[in-house]
Amino acid sequence: MSTTASEQHPSDRQDAPALLDSLRLAAMDIKLAHSVFALPFALLAAFLARDEHGSPARFAAQLGLVVVCMVCARTFAMLVNRLADRRWDAMNPRTHRRVIASGRLSVGRAAVVTLAAAGAFILACAGFWAAFGNPWPILFSLPTLVWIAFYSVTERFTVLCHFFLGGALALSPLAAAIAVRPGALAEWAPSGSIQYTGFGVGATLALLSGMVLLWVAGFDIIYALQDVEFDRAARLSSIPARLGPRGAIWVSRALHALAFGLLVLAGASSWKLGWLFDSAVGLVGVLLVIEHAVLATRGKAGLDMAFFTLNGVVSCALGVAGIIDLLN
Repeated sequence: MSTTASEQHPSDRQDAPALLDSLRLAAMDIKLAHSVFALPFALLAAFLARDEHGSPARFAAQLGLVVVCMVCARTFAMLVNRLADRRWDAMNPRTHRRVIASGRLSVGRAAVVTLAAAGAFILACAGFWAAFGNPWPILFSLPTLVWIAFYSVTERFTVLCHFFLGGALALSPLAAAIAVRPGALAEWAPSGSIQYTGFGVGATLALLSGMVLLWVAGFDIIYALQDVEFDRAARLSSIPARLGPRGAIWVSRALHALAFGLLVLAGASSWKLGWLFDSAVGLVGVLLVIEHAVLATRGKAGLDMAFFTLNGVVSCALGVAGIIDLLN
């Protein structure tokens, strides 16, 4: 016999609101809007790797799965970070109000949401196999989750933690290309007419991935300037804690200069990327200079603008300009 709503156990009726509340609290803590740092590069890579003679409907479905994978992967990685760092977050005046550190979201509920995000990511990866016959995303799904979660413990033992974060985000263009057309990564010479110059899609993707690694590591060093004193007291590792703010800023500048160089090479490596992408590359150079000028003149007071605003514009400008070029 079916059970009426009035006969359901009260805890059953509370399950859905409890889950929604957990999701709401988790979303507050991980700032889904910050997916903007990696998502444009994943979408740009998908357009670079796509089969130009394939079905638009097929590619649209692939893009949808790429977006789902990106959001789920970032949600998982950020929640692992918040769970792993909850003791330090609770002691740090800057982070003690985070929902897990403050106890507003219990460790148990946060773990459930974390596992749900991991499960959703694996299912989305499986969708590429089920719908498009591409098994590589599901084969790489667990190693990817392990890698992006590993960043959360690196601050315990190495000042290179910033590069582990950069490496996690640098996976995004490579993973998107594998999901859309795995063979694209192996194309290191131009295909088609001999009039085309430059390298193949694989070379462009590798250069973009290297750019993301250095760019993210550089701005993560800037972000870590907020916690120099706390990191030293808690014996956590970071370049600012090891070298001090002045030394860390110079490391960040060097990384961003190298990242810009790789970006220039990425644009030059592909005949598919035209003047609009080149213009965006120029804009990125200007924005990186502004980012460090703001940091030099305003110090920690300029971190929000230097870290969030300008870097968000960098990724969006490159993604949008590159995609428009590829569609022309």
